[in-house]
Amino acid sequence: MNIDIFDNFYRGKRVLITGHTGFKGSWLAIWLNELGAEVIGLALDPFSDRDNYVLSGIQDKIIDLRGDIRDCQFVKDVFQKYQPEIVFHLAAQPLVRLSYDIPVETYEVNVMGSIHVMEAIRVTDSVKVAVMITTDKCYENREQIWGYRENEAMGGYDPYSSSKGAAEIAIASWRRSFFHPDKYDSHGKSIASVRAGNVIGGGDWALDRIIPDCIKALESDETIDIRSPKAIRPWQHVLEPLSGYMLLASKMWNEPTKYCEGWNFGPHAESIATVWDVATKVVKNFGSGELRDLSVPLQGVGVLHEAKLLMLDISKAKFQLGWEPRLNIDQTVELTVEWYKRYKTEKVYSVCFDQIIKFVDK
Repeated sequence: MNIDIFDNFYRGKRVLITGHTGFKGSWLAIWLNELGAEVIGLALDPFSDRDNYVLSGIQDKIIDLRGDIRDCQFVKDVFQKYQPEIVFHLAAQPLVRLSYDIPVETYEVNVMGSIHVMEAIRVTDSVKVAVMITTDKCYENREQIWGYRENEAMGGYDPYSSSKGAAEIAIASWRRSFFHPDKYDSHGKSIASVRAGNVIGGGDWALDRIIPDCIKALESDETIDIRSPKAIRPWQHVLEPLSGYMLLASKMWNEPTKYCEGWNFGPHAESIATVWDVATKVVKNFGSGELRDLSVPLQGVGVLHEAKLLMLDISKAKFQLGWEPRLNIDQTVELTVEWYKRYKTEKVYSVCFDQIIKFVDK
């Protein structure tokens, strides 16, 4: 089965991923490696020794660099040494609740880190395409019942969401100031930003995320505590947005002034569901487990604000890129839980490759 849905575009290309040790970054590194790209990863150490990055052994198949994107000179030095042609910027402080504990660091990583990456791009002639990854939470969330479009206002209530909104404003500013499509002949670079919904999949052990919380409880034979059971999210498998990012980068390479803007990559409307519904599907696929609603007794007692309703409009990606989701919510949860049922007894790289095949085959 051929997993290359990008017409052999990535073979031999030098691709730099920031945040390659993270959940999404590790899956992207594996897929790009299988497509024949020369992958350079720049990131902090992985979160845990059970992360997809560690268990898959992808570090032995790519150029694995450790460092902090808050160090501008270090980032520039990496770009100068390895001369990437394509950049996927995923490095971030990605957790809403943690951002309340470390708001300044969240801004340093998410805003200044993104600016440091763009400054490295600016002084590195080899870079032709850069896809800057933010989040669906970058939009000024009015808890509306229809999806946000790419031209709507940036914002954010909590430090994480607002830092990503600020990053989007910075990306747009750098694009206008230094990478303007009208002046492409002088700078030769195409820069886009991408926003995805709640991404789930195998090998994620991050704090305060529903899938890791479920799996940790299930593996310990404990009840799964659900903090915000009624919160509605656009759930998608990790391979969905990654397929969008990779498709976008290939199109930017071929038509650099046409696609250098903001893009949403979310699920179809039927995959927008409550946290409780998703946790219920996890239990069903795992074959055991119980849920406990923790929202009622805690309501109003120092509870941190989290969005209750957030959706993306993906019309632009569908009609202008020809991208749309391959999996529904049931297939998404099934594929996710399958990874956690297999990782202890099988080679994780092979599990990931097998799941990419299943995803592409849908």
